[in-house]
Amino acid sequence: MATTRKLYSREYKLEAVRLVTERGVSVAQAARDLGLHQSVLRNWVKEFTADPKHAFPGQGHLKPEQAEIERLRKEVAKLKAERDILKKAAAYFAKDQI
Repeated sequence: MATTRKLYSREYKLEAVRLVTERGVSVAQAARDLGLHQSVLRNWVKEFTADPKHAFPGQGHLKPEQAEIERLRKEVAKLKAERDILKKAAAYFAKDQI
């Protein structure tokens, strides 16, 4: 039997974090009140504290650094493919010169 992960909206996560950071509710109490595991809420607080502007980007949305890394990975793969084609072409034409 597969268990499905419960997904929470960005707004929900922000409100949960605000309970702890702005209203002074303990992580343990807020987690109990919201029906969350303490470690989940603690991770949300840590993620928000590390980068409030880009915390909880949502599914399909990447933080700017992650988007740049993904773009660069695609570019590297393309350049490697082009390099391999050029190597094969150079070897083919060099063979005909002999």
